[in-house]
Amino acid sequence: MARKPLRGLYAVTPEALSGGALYRAAEAACGGGAVVLQYRNKSTDAAQRRTDADALRAITTVCGTLFVINDDIELARACGADGVHIGRDDGDPARARARLGKDALLGVSCYDDPALARAAAAAGADYVAFGSMYASGTKPQAPPAAITRFAEVAGLGLPRCAIGGITLARAPELIAAGADLLAVVSDLFDADDIAARARAYARLF
Repeated sequence: MARKPLRGLYAVTPEALSGGALYRAAEAACGGGAVVLQYRNKSTDAAQRRTDADALRAITTVCGTLFVINDDIELARACGADGVHIGRDDGDPARARARLGKDALLGVSCYDDPALARAAAAAGADYVAFGSMYASGTKPQAPPAAITRFAEVAGLGLPRCAIGGITLARAPELIAAGADLLAVVSDLFDADDIAARARAYARLF
């Protein structure tokens, strides 16, 4: 089956959510039109992470949403996720690609560095992410990334993802600058109506 185009809302789960609250929120985000759901949780135990990942895999399968695990290749393989997103501290992208296989989705954080994006592309990444685009409550210490980075790496031919402090009001300028994916945590999952907020993001594309 052909993979959906990597363009649209990229929902990243908040670490504060687990169990039923997480599953309901994820279902709302996916039902509202998120094209990717990333499970990110570095604080809970391995058993709960596996339980959460299995439940989210089931939800995304029903919704037709791509499911990505943050950092953990073995968890992604165990739960049948579509792929993994890695950062600079999570190992070499080429090794991740070799471990995941050629068909898995591989995303790589490139912060504010086009050279990292070029290296990720050479290693077999499926998309590259830049950020923090704005001040972020999720990662308050993250250095800012220039909005011009999306145009600078357009020649790589890979989808480009923006992350960090993204809101519905800020989203149009990122899309206009060349962002194909908007990775959103707080502005999506803190909304009173998560599905409606996801639909609002989806309409921008």
